[in-house]
Amino acid sequence: MAAPSCSTPKTISLDETRRRIAQWRQTRRHRHVPMPAALWDAAVAAAKRHGLYATVRALRVDYGALKKHLDAAGTEQTHRSAFVEFAPTVTSAPPCVIEIEGRRGTVRIRLAALALDDITALAHLVWGPR
Repeated sequence: MAAPSCSTPKTISLDETRRRIAQWRQTRRHRHVPMPAALWDAAVAAAKRHGLYATVRALRVDYGALKKHLDAAGTEQTHRSAFVEFAPTVTSAPPCVIEIEGRRGTVRIRLAALALDDITALAHLVWGPR
């Protein structure tokens, strides 16, 4: 039985990607053969349109592996904005603007009256604890 074609047009649907991956799984010789790059590209394109988690569930691929492929593709995932409110405390910092630059752009935060502890908590929220 011949292996499925692995060319990946950008407009391929999630159902078509699911079908192609299923066909590849049925025709591979060994269970631990890596999935072809063209199929990963199709999965990445689907994740850009439908989101990472929904694509992982639909295609039955490993979440971590698809995330690595998304990151390697330089994909900007859609991020939902989060509003974080800090209760004013004794201020020890004057009003300021903080700019955080990252791979996906710059975030500008205007602070009127926050304690230094609140700024530290904000940094942990953005970058995680060190």
